[in-house]
Amino acid sequence: MNSTEKPNSTADGHIPDDPLTGHSYDGIQEFDNPMPGWWKAMFLGSIIYAVFYWVYYENGLTPGRSVIAAYDRALAANLKERFSTLGEIKPDRETILRFSTDPEWLPVGKNVFQANCTSCHGNDAEGRVGPNLTDDHWKNIKNVEDLYRVIENGANGNAMPAWRGKLEPQEIILVSSYLLSLKGSNPAGKGLRPIPGETHVISDLDAPSEAASSE
Repeated sequence: MNSTEKPNSTADGHIPDDPLTGHSYDGIQEFDNPMPGWWKAMFLGSIIYAVFYWVYYENGLTPGRSVIAAYDRALAANLKERFSTLGEIKPDRETILRFSTDPEWLPVGKNVFQANCTSCHGNDAEGRVGPNLTDDHWKNIKNVEDLYRVIENGANGNAMPAWRGKLEPQEIILVSSYLLSLKGSNPAGKGLRPIPGETHVISDLDAPSEAASSE
């Protein structure tokens, strides 16, 4: 039988009239039947969905939607559950400095910042409506502990809102440490210039700790 011949009749004598593909595999021929409409619709739908999925999650322009960002959030959520292991921590200079270089807890501070602060201070703390938090200039911060105080109580007639009661004390400590870790990073081409009144620098970054000074 050549590739254009119809296959033998079926048991009831009916010979299918469907066209053949012209292919023959070891004597076995293939009907040239179209794919089911529902299958083609699903295939086309998956392509269209993939375009919208990429635009929404992977375009690189909208922070917080990528797989990496989702992983960071899951990691931070897991770490938040471990707050109990921190015990009672005080919002003092030594604590804030210690967490500002702790790679285990900095992602939590970053996640808290990105969840609550980017609308005013930008995705990288470069400044937007609120001031740039990555340079060396501050308006209401004179020492390390002021970071916690300003976040907790607000400033400038509530232009900077108070986060007491909205964030846990541990979260405020960790976001304070995260901001301290950004000091001097000032993203190229993004960071806002100092606003009027930003005349202070953090004066006690290099001061000896209380523990060291008491020895």
